[in-house]
Amino acid sequence: MSKVAFMFPGQGAQYVGMGKDFYDTYEEAKAVYQIAGEASGLDMESLCFTENEKINITEYTQIAMLATEVAILKVAEAKGLKADVCAGLSLGEYGALAAAKVMELKDLFHLIRMRGIFMQEAYPVGGAMTAVLGMDADKIKEICDKTEGIVTIANYNCPGQIVITGEEEAVGKAAQALSEVGAKRCVPLKVSGPFHSALLEGAGEKLGTELEKVTIQKPVIPYVCNVSASYVTEAEGIKELLEKQVSSSVCWQQSVERMIADGVDTFIEIGSGKTLTGFMRKINKDVKVMNIDKKEDLERVLEELGC
Repeated sequence: MSKVAFMFPGQGAQYVGMGKDFYDTYEEAKAVYQIAGEASGLDMESLCFTENEKINITEYTQIAMLATEVAILKVAEAKGLKADVCAGLSLGEYGALAAAKVMELKDLFHLIRMRGIFMQEAYPVGGAMTAVLGMDADKIKEICDKTEGIVTIANYNCPGQIVITGEEEAVGKAAQALSEVGAKRCVPLKVSGPFHSALLEGAGEKLGTELEKVTIQKPVIPYVCNVSASYVTEAEGIKELLEKQVSSSVCWQQSVERMIADGVDTFIEIGSGKTLTGFMRKINKDVKVMNIDKKEDLERVLEELGC
């Protein structure tokens, strides 16, 4: 029996116009953008669908991407698409929370709006992130540990692609050292902070205060959390995991491998772009992977899965 996982991408895959064909076609999608707008006080249609500078600024990117992910999710669910488990990369974990129905959407959008603001404000200057290509994770960690200053692994994306994060100078030194010991490439990322590092602990604590105001329900399907790549099946502990996630490494490769080991053989990326689909092909080429970014993608997935 085939097992299906929904997966939701993180920051970096956003683009102007994402989700518009769903918004224009389906009432379920339009309703999601309206809830996001009410919860955040933002004009979501302008943010997501018209040319603007804000869409690439963290405090706006996060809610724009989540609104798009949830809008597509709600249409897919209305069409009969179901998952056995779900997961998301960084802010994408909130897409997984929507699929697992652990809280009301208005609370979900309020949290992601505040998460974006707290992360943007936590370390406004002097932070950096760099993707390290073609090097083993243990070697990267060894170099980071030896480097003066704060630098650590942010994302375990897939074999051959790991992201480091921290103080700009320390990240630069670590990248130089990694290049000297055999890294294929070190590519600085266009981000506005040292995300998933200890420098963001303050942002996580502020998010924890907001989480205390929210009611969490037992997940209707399990999701795999970023912090430990373990299944979350109960309401207890979710708030603590989300607080910790802001400053912890994202164990994405480990999360995917966990789901595959438990029999998941079909992965559907829901949201803008094909980032996770690309990672999947490097993690395991034997599983089926599809993405839903456009309306025609959804139609193709529904047809292929016989929904």
